[in-house]
Amino acid sequence: MIDTVLFDLDGTLLPLDLDKFTNIYFKEMGLAFQDLIDPETLVKNIWSATRCMIQNTDPKTNEEVFMEHFGHLVGEDLLPVYQERFDRFYDEGFINAKKTVSQSPQMIDSIHILKTKGYNLVIATNPLFPKKAIDHRIRWAGLTPDDFSYITSYEQNHYCKPQLLFYQELLADLNKQPGQCLMVGNDVQEDLIAGELGIKTFLITNHLIHRNVSAIRSDYQGNYEAFHTFVKSLPQISKAS
Repeated sequence: MIDTVLFDLDGTLLPLDLDKFTNIYFKEMGLAFQDLIDPETLVKNIWSATRCMIQNTDPKTNEEVFMEHFGHLVGEDLLPVYQERFDRFYDEGFINAKKTVSQSPQMIDSIHILKTKGYNLVIATNPLFPKKAIDHRIRWAGLTPDDFSYITSYEQNHYCKPQLLFYQELLADLNKQPGQCLMVGNDVQEDLIAGELGIKTFLITNHLIHRNVSAIRSDYQGNYEAFHTFVKSLPQISKAS
């Protein structure tokens, strides 16, 4: 029986214009680091270190993988300076990306309904960002971090979507079996792969991301309104589940 719902964040709980978000994100980061490195080189280094996180299969946190690779690119002696600047950036310039997002009343109410019915709720966003950046985006969605029992982040997690290792680690941390979980997301490749482990999947078609022409295989799919209707049809479960 499903008692745990895993949610992607960007494009799922948080409606956003991904291109505009990315543009503002890197523009603000370039400004934050302009005294240390030119913006074009900074962006290249960030993408390079991010690819290392996505490809990593070693039991290192995503933060460790990112910083190790980034340190090789900028110089190990300067890495502490960059780490402090990254931390400050997510409290300052990053906030300007809020203008690229909106809220979904249906998804907000769906969270409230699921909590009332006793479901365990999890943020299963790709853990490429630090926890504080993810918490910001949860609040931008009209929710609070306290709505969720577990939130993936690059400080805590060791693998990224679309690796099955990401979902295997999540199941282990939650002490859940695949059949107890439903993954809700808008990315065909990153979110629906959870189905290969036996996790039920709901594809959100708003802000759909599908990188090729392969057939879409999900247990359920629909827009925000359809998901809201689906949630209302789910049974009440025990808080102790």
